[in-house]
Amino acid sequence: MAHMIWKGAISFGLVHVPVQLYPATQSEKVGFNLLDKRSIDPVGYKQINKRTGKDVTRENIVRGFEYEKDKYVVLSDDEIRAANPESTQTVDILAFVDAPDISFLYLDTPYFLTPDRKGDKVYALLREAMKASGKVGVASVVLHNKQHLAALIPVGPVLALNTLRWAAEVRSFDEFKLPPEGMKAAGVSARELDMAKKLIDDMSDAWDPSQYHDTFRDDIMALVERKIRAGKTEEITEVEAPHESRQSADILDLSDLLKRSLGRGKGKPAAGGRKRAAADDDEQDDAQTDGEDDAKSAAPARKKPRATRAASPSRSRSSGSGSAGGRSSTAKTAAAPAARKRRAAA
Repeated sequence: MAHMIWKGAISFGLVHVPVQLYPATQSEKVGFNLLDKRSIDPVGYKQINKRTGKDVTRENIVRGFEYEKDKYVVLSDDEIRAANPESTQTVDILAFVDAPDISFLYLDTPYFLTPDRKGDKVYALLREAMKASGKVGVASVVLHNKQHLAALIPVGPVLALNTLRWAAEVRSFDEFKLPPEGMKAAGVSARELDMAKKLIDDMSDAWDPSQYHDTFRDDIMALVERKIRAGKTEEITEVEAPHESRQSADILDLSDLLKRSLGRGKGKPAAGGRKRAAADDDEQDDAQTDGEDDAKSAAPARKKPRATRAASPSRSRSSGSGSAGGRSSTAKTAAAPAARKRRAAA
C-alpha cells in the first residue's frame, strides 16, 4: 500500500472536497550501493561542515536561504509551514482548461487523490463533472515545502494530481537551431511526406503501457543471477568493448530509407521484411510458372500460339534453345486440326 503524503482538500468555488494525497508511481530502477572494493563494505554518506570538515549531527542541521553570497536566513520547517498555512493542505483550483491545451512538456510528477472523511459523493460529483466537460483543473498546491502548479485530472475512477513545471522552468525553442516549419521551407517533398505518413500509419497501434518494459533492468538482473550462480559475486569480470551495431546516423538518401522502412512492415525487424519479400518472390515465381503451364494447356485452342510462351526461364536453361523451338512446332501441329474443326462447325 502506498504511503499517504498528507490529508487536505480540493477547493473550487465554495466547494471543498476532503482528500488524501498518495504517490501515483513507484520506482523500478536498478539500485546500486557504493562499496569499498577491498572489503565489500558499504560506503556511507557523511554530512560535514564544508568549512571545518567536521561531522555535523542531524539535530544541528537547519534550512537556510542564501540572500547574499555566504549570508543566510535560517528557517525552520514550522516557520515555512506557518508562512502560508492554507496552501500547504489545499489543492486550490485556479481555473479549468481544455486538457489538450496543457503541453506534455509541463507535466512533472503524478499523484493520486482519494476521498476522505465521508467525502465520496462530492468527490464523485467533481470527477464526473470534469469528465463530462472535458476539462482539467489548473491548481496551486504546496508539497514538500515547495509551491507547485498542478493539473487535476480525472483518470477512470480516480482524480490524479500532476504537478506542472512553471513557465520559467521550460526552455524556449528560440535558443535552439531548428529546421524551419513547413514542407517547402524545410525542403521536404510531397513524396517523402507521403512515405513518412505511410510509415507512421504502418507503425501505429493502441497505447498499451504493459507492452513496454525496462530491458536494461532485466539485463542487469540476469547478470546478477549469473554471477550468483557462478559464485563470482565479489569478482570484477573483464569484458570486451561491445562492437557498434547501430547504423550510421548519416542520411544519404531519405527517400530510399523511407522505402526500406516501409518494406519492413509494422513493428517487424528487417530480417522479417526480407523473409516476406522472399516469400512474395516465390509466390510470384509460382504464379508465373502456373501461368505458363496454363498457356501450354490452352495452346491447341489458339489460332497463332507464340513460340516462346510455353517455356519458363528455368526450363529454357536446362533444355537449351533448340528444345523451345521443338515445343513450338509441336504446338502448331496440334493446333491445326482443332482450327479446321472449328471452321467446319461454323
